[in-house]
Amino acid sequence: MRTDSFQQILEDLNSSSADVEASALISNDGLMIASALPTGIDEDRVGAMSAALLSLGDRAGRELARGSIDRIMIQGEKGYVIMTSSGEEAVLTIMAKPNAKLGLIFLDIKRASEALAKLI
Repeated sequence: MRTDSFQQILEDLNSSSADVEASALISNDGLMIASALPTGIDEDRVGAMSAALLSLGDRAGRELARGSIDRIMIQGEKGYVIMTSSGEEAVLTIMAKPNAKLGLIFLDIKRASEALAKLI
């Protein structure tokens, strides 16, 4: 099933680096498709915020003449939240530790996003 494939890709992404703590695939309207989130994190909230932030970032990129965006990244004292499109219909969101090696994570995110987009 596709859901199992989505789940496997997310779990592989989480295990690709000790710096990746969580990941989720979310539809553009904010509904959770698949997730590998730790317990205690509200999937509905993650889905709604990820879709809204990616949409707003895309609009800001166009309005400010920056073109289409590659990713949205939030840096907080406890780590990163990184969102990127996965095809035309979904958002891939990951959470990473504060000392994460971002270059390697961006590469892993790109690979996972492309694999997920092929399945959607």
